[in-house]
Amino acid sequence: MPKMIFVNLPVADLAAATRFYEAIGCTKNPQFSDDNASSMVWSDEIVFMLLKRDYFQTFTTRPVADAKAATGVLIALSRDSRAEVDAIVEAAAGAGGKADPRPAQDMGFMYQRTFEDPDGHVFEPVWMDPAAVGG
Repeated sequence: MPKMIFVNLPVADLAAATRFYEAIGCTKNPQFSDDNASSMVWSDEIVFMLLKRDYFQTFTTRPVADAKAATGVLIALSRDSRAEVDAIVEAAAGAGGKADPRPAQDMGFMYQRTFEDPDGHVFEPVWMDPAAVGG
């Protein structure tokens, strides 16, 4: 089995969150989805597990954070071009997310923007040209 990352995210509205993640390019895996969770496949190695907040709470004894009030993680997503960075941010905004909660960063060799999902989780799509990065 390849090394994989499963990002578990608490969500207020599972159906709305599922539609949002489909809009930014994920595919729902029905084998691992039910009334409490949607398994949203980003790539062969990365899966976003969208969990209803009360179900998410069963996996921890700590309070579940409100991502709209505090940031606990920034999720960077590599893209193959600047155009793909722009496209995913626009798709996120069109699907109920928030585009560019902070200004885009353009360093020439690296281009990054930011979006939030409907629950406030922060994503940073980024394109980088490693050949252009100096030694």
